[in-house]
Amino acid sequence: MKKATILIVFTLILLNGYYVQATSDISYKIEMPQWKEVDHLVPRYAKFTVLDIETGKQFKVQRRAGSHHADVQPLTSKDTKIMKKIYGGKWSWKRRAIIVIHKNQWIAASMHGMPHGAGALKNNFPGHFCIHFYGSTTHRTNSMDLSHMLMVLKAAGKLDDYLAKANPYEVISAYIAGLKQQDARISSSASLQRIKWQPILAQIENVKISRMPLLPAEDLTEEINLDVPIDIDWYIKNKGRQTFKGEIHLVRFSPFDAWKVDSKQFLKENNL
Repeated sequence: MKKATILIVFTLILLNGYYVQATSDISYKIEMPQWKEVDHLVPRYAKFTVLDIETGKQFKVQRRAGSHHADVQPLTSKDTKIMKKIYGGKWSWKRRAIIVIHKNQWIAASMHGMPHGAGALKNNFPGHFCIHFYGSTTHRTNSMDLSHMLMVLKAAGKLDDYLAKANPYEVISAYIAGLKQQDARISSSASLQRIKWQPILAQIENVKISRMPLLPAEDLTEEINLDVPIDIDWYIKNKGRQTFKGEIHLVRFSPFDAWKVDSKQFLKENNL
C-alpha cells in the first residue's frame, strides 16, 4: 500500500483517503466534494485553516468573495508571513495541494500564491488569492484548470487512481503540468522512470503545450507503445525561451496498465 507522509504538529500518514495519526487511532477523512457543495459549506466570510500538503505548514484565512471558486485572504499579518514561507519567500502563481480544515471537515483543495485584486483585511497581503475545489472553474473558462484539478486529486489521495485510468494525452498533459508547477509528485506519477526531479524542476520557470494532435482514445485501447507528436514552449532559468518540436514516447506493460512517459528520452532531448 502506498503511503505519503505529512507533518503538522504530529506525523500523519495518508491511507486510502484518510490522514491517520501515526501514534494513535485518530484519523482524518479527506473529502473531495464538488464546488457547488463547498460553496455552501464554506460561505462568504467563513474563516478556516489552510494546510499545505508538502510543508505541513498551516495558516488561517477568510473567504471574501468568489462565485466559481473561493477568493480568500490571510486572516492576519502572521498568516500572510506563513503563507509566503510556504512559497519560499516569493509570491507565485504556482498551484499547491492543500487541505481546507473547517468545522472538523478536511476538504481537498488547491491554491495559488499570488496576491491580486482587492483586499479588505489588515493583513499585509496586497489583495486576495484563489482556492479551487473539485469542480471549481476560473473566471475565463467553464472547465477546471488542469493544474488545480491535479492538486485537488493529490490532496485527496486520488492522483494515482486518476492517472491509472487516463488516456495517453491526459497523462502527457498531467506530466507537463507537474513540470510547470514544479511538483515532483505529479510528474513522477506519470513517469516511467524514477528521476531526481528537484534539480530539473528548479530550472523550469514555465512550460506549456502549444500543439498536440489527438487521436480518438478508443483507437488506442490495444496499444502498449505510442509516440505522440508535440510542440512545447519552455522558459528555462538562465536560458530563456526554448521550443521543442518532436515526440513524447509512452509505454505500458499491457492494455490494462497505466500509460507512462519515457522521461529519460524526453528530458535528454530537451537538455534537462
